[in-house]
Amino acid sequence: MITFEGVTKRYPDGTVAVDSLDLEIPGGKIAVLVGPSGCGKTTSLRMINRLVEPTSGRILLDGKDVQDANPSVLRRGIGYVIQQTGLFPHRTIEDNIATVPMLTGTDKRKARERARELMQLVGLDEATMAKRYPHQLSGGQQQRVGVARALAADPPVLLMDEPFSAVDPIVRASLQDELIRLQAELHKTVVLVTHDVEEAIKVGDLVAVFRPGGHLAQVASPERLLGAPVDDYVRDFVGFDRGIRRLSFFPAADLGLADRAILPAAAQVSDAIATAKQEGEPWLLVTGEQGAPLGWASVADLEGMPPLSTLADVPLAEVGHTFRPDTDSLRAALDATILSRTERAVAVDADGRVLGTASYERLRDAIRAAEEAADRGGAPAPGLAPGAA
Repeated sequence: MITFEGVTKRYPDGTVAVDSLDLEIPGGKIAVLVGPSGCGKTTSLRMINRLVEPTSGRILLDGKDVQDANPSVLRRGIGYVIQQTGLFPHRTIEDNIATVPMLTGTDKRKARERARELMQLVGLDEATMAKRYPHQLSGGQQQRVGVARALAADPPVLLMDEPFSAVDPIVRASLQDELIRLQAELHKTVVLVTHDVEEAIKVGDLVAVFRPGGHLAQVASPERLLGAPVDDYVRDFVGFDRGIRRLSFFPAADLGLADRAILPAAAQVSDAIATAKQEGEPWLLVTGEQGAPLGWASVADLEGMPPLSTLADVPLAEVGHTFRPDTDSLRAALDATILSRTERAVAVDADGRVLGTASYERLRDAIRAAEEAADRGGAPAPGLAPGAA
């Protein structure tokens, strides 16, 4: 656990970077410090490992004041990842990662073995990359090396200062997913600084929003931050589409699915038309032999077909995106519905077999029920990742 008690940082010119910060970061969780440039989030991060010294107040690491620790010893027990990775250009990847273990007395062979283990952990091929140099890696690969090096001494605390901001959006999303995966396995206490509220909401268990001038505006879970911003500043900062993004925290498991307007490709057109009229549906979902979705059949097209022909002979509209109720969120279901020309989304199981379909009406009911449960103090389903949108 990391605790800030009335921490202030004032520079000699009178500038206040952090003003009376009170913040508690639970152990084993990812806390994200987010806010505009110059709001004090990076200064707060660097005061944890004493790269910046506070003017007043205390920072406690597991109940012990960091001011009582030798700075060098303190930093060896805290992993640190920065935006530009800070890799040593003249050292191989495995030796970059092995730096801290060797500094703390681990022999070179064991340190390199540990480095190769960590390369695998962060998704790097140790067989082909261990002997390379930083300039031979892509930006995303270098960031992975930076994370591996920070984990090399197995620190309980990991500080990350804008770690993914220097890479393109696709690589950035991949690195965020990798951090979420690593945290599920390692359970470190992670403090991450970013200016990107989307990143904060995706990776954070706890989000601390800073105001200009080093003041803390709100500390909350991502779902709570989106659902109940404390004031207009936070509301504007998290964005006008916070209602849509909040759906990422509501599971699709309780979404009611329709399963009657679904027919196999072998069904006759006459039967399909009768089913569509009985269900009042303008579209029918056509499935293959194994129950996988093949496409949508328009009732208007069916009425022009020979009655004894089968749905296999009918031109089908693409299914588009599908979603899995057991792992996806209501936002994933909504996205699939919006992107479908039929205004219906297809739900499938782990094997890709059709479970049913969802319409706007069913989504509206599920969203309303989820929001009412949240307002009553309910929580998102355990294990539902923010990235499941």
